[in-house]
Amino acid sequence: MNTEHEAGGQRRGDQLLGALEALLIVGDRPLPTTELATALGVPRDAVEEGLERLRRELDGSSSGRRHGIELRLTAAGWQYAARPEFDGVLQAFANSQEPVKLSQPALETLAIVAYRQPIARAQIAAIRAVNVDSVVHTLQDRGLIEEAFRDPDTGAAMFQTTPLLLEQLGLSTLEELPPLSPLLPGADDLEEIDHE
Repeated sequence: MNTEHEAGGQRRGDQLLGALEALLIVGDRPLPTTELATALGVPRDAVEEGLERLRRELDGSSSGRRHGIELRLTAAGWQYAARPEFDGVLQAFANSQEPVKLSQPALETLAIVAYRQPIARAQIAAIRAVNVDSVVHTLQDRGLIEEAFRDPDTGAAMFQTTPLLLEQLGLSTLEELPPLSPLLPGADDLEEIDHE
């Protein structure tokens, strides 16, 4: 009788793992543990155990074979990712595809937002010494920056980077960005610039 109970628990555990795998594959972004638990209607602890079991299986702890993908926890949640040892294969594949690149102005604007967030459009424009309206819209459309809040004094939109940027860069937090030499004005200098 105890064996039947264990078998039933194993089936439920396997079903949970299958459901987690399915959600992680179809998710178009990293999925937080709480969101996975809510979607499956199971306790957060069960989801955490399932995710750790999936991670171990992909690492080869049960079969001895490491898979080409791993289960990674980022700042935004859980996601599948290719293992770093296959970067060469992926780079060769990516080089054979038509790349979608950001323009130099977009990259410069993105760097300013990443290092000085939250930051107003007028502050970005003052640093770059050009109008940045279209570039900011492009970065918002691509999901790399977003409006964090409105400045209570001026009503200016204050921008920040999104979890998608961290995901694209393979970072967990903004603190992992490389240190920046003093090329950009400090926060005190930016305070003098009108927000909008």
